[in-house]
Amino acid sequence: MTHDSQRSGVNRRQLLKGLGAVSLLPLVGGVSPFALGGQHAGKVVVVGGGFGGATAAKYLKRANPAIEVTLIEPAETFYTCPFSNLHLGGLRSMQEISHGYDELRDRYGVQVIHAMAEDVNAEAHTVRLSTGDELAYDRLVLSPGIDIRWNALEGYDEAAAEKAPHAWKAGSQTEILRSQLEAMDDGGTFVMVAPANPFRCPPGPYERASLVANYRAQHKPKSKLLILDAKDNFSKQGLFMEGWERLYGDRIEWVGLSNDGRVTRVDADRLEVETEFGTLHKADVLNVIPPQKAGWIAERAGVTDESGWVPVKAETFESQLAQDIYVVGDASVAAPMPKSGFCANAQAKVVAAAIAASLESRPAPEAYWTNTCYSLVGPEYGISVAGVYRVQDGVIAEVSGGVSPSAAPDATRALEAEYAVGWYNAICQDTWGTPA
Repeated sequence: MTHDSQRSGVNRRQLLKGLGAVSLLPLVGGVSPFALGGQHAGKVVVVGGGFGGATAAKYLKRANPAIEVTLIEPAETFYTCPFSNLHLGGLRSMQEISHGYDELRDRYGVQVIHAMAEDVNAEAHTVRLSTGDELAYDRLVLSPGIDIRWNALEGYDEAAAEKAPHAWKAGSQTEILRSQLEAMDDGGTFVMVAPANPFRCPPGPYERASLVANYRAQHKPKSKLLILDAKDNFSKQGLFMEGWERLYGDRIEWVGLSNDGRVTRVDADRLEVETEFGTLHKADVLNVIPPQKAGWIAERAGVTDESGWVPVKAETFESQLAQDIYVVGDASVAAPMPKSGFCANAQAKVVAAAIAASLESRPAPEAYWTNTCYSLVGPEYGISVAGVYRVQDGVIAEVSGGVSPSAAPDATRALEAEYAVGWYNAICQDTWGTPA
C-alpha cells in the first residue's frame, strides 16, 4: 500500500471544506489578509521569478507598499512546469504556459531586473548580478527552484540532455522532448527514467507518462512506453495505475526499484540506459529525469547542507544557516510538504508576512499551509491529492490530507480534470496576474 492510499481513509469532504474556506483568501495559504504596513520600510531582494519568488514579491508589496522589492529573474517569459506535460501530450501550446512580469512591475511597483544572480554575500547582505551590479538587502528571498545533479547518473551531463532531455525545467527542454516524440516512428519505444526522492513534483513523471500514452494512442498506437523507476512507490500510485489500466490497458509498463528499475548509466548517443543489475534498455525517445538539488545560487549563499537542499525554520522559512535569508519552493527542505508549485506559492505568502513583520519588529504571524496537486491521466481524467500543514513541536506536520477516491465514475474523473484547469488558471493569476 502506498502512502497516498493509506491516507485515503481521511474524511476528504472535511478536508475540501477546509480548503474551500482557505480559498476565500485568494490562495493566501494560512496567513490572514495583509494589512498595509506602517512607517518602517526596508529593502528586500527576491531571486527567482517562479511560483515562489513572484508570489513573494507581490505579497511583500501587498503587505507594505513602502517596502522596496526587487525581483531578479533572467527570463522575461517564465514557462511553468505545471501543465508542461500537457504540451508534451499535444494539449497545450508553450504560449499557454508562459507568463510575464508586467503586473508585478506596473500594478505593484516591484522592480524587475532580468539578470542572473551570481553570488550572495550573506555577511555583507549583498547580491551580485551578471550585469556587474551589486544590490544591498535587508532581507533576501531565494526561490531558485532546482538544478540538475549532472553525472549523478553516469554519462548524463548537459550535452547528453540535448539528446536525452530531462524536460524538468520547462522551456527549450520541453520543446526538444516534444519534437522527439512527434518524430518517433509508430512502433518505437519511449523510455522514461524516474528518480529517487526527493525531487520536483513527485507525481510529475507519471502524469507525463499518462499524457504521452494518450498522444501515442491517437498518433502512434503501436509504440511502447517504459518507466524505469529508482523507487518502489510513487505519489498517487494506486490512482495512476487504475487510470492507466482503464485508459491505456497494458501500454504503460512501470518497473520499480525492486525489479531492477534503478538506472545507473546513460548513453545518450545510443539512446540506451543500464540498470543497477546490468540490464540494458534501448529507446527511440529517451526522457531522463535525473537526481536534483537546490538551485545553484542557494549554494553560493551558503544555505545548502550536505543533502544539496536548504534547511529552513519551520515557522518562517528563514534559512537555518544564514540570517535574513528566506528560502521558498523546491529548494527548501519542508517535508512532508511536497516540492510543488502550490506549496511554493503558499510558502511565499508566509515568508512575505514574516518579512513584513520582521521589518517592523513585530512577531511573525502563525502560519499554516495548504497544497492541492492535480494530475491528468487523460484529457478528461483527473486525480488529486490535498493536504493541510501546520508547525507542531518546531517541525512542519501534515494535519489533514486525502486523495481522490478509487474506482470513481467517469463523471468524477472528468470534474477533477476541469478542477485541474481551474487550479492552474487561478494560481497563475495569483502569481503573475496573467489572464486565464
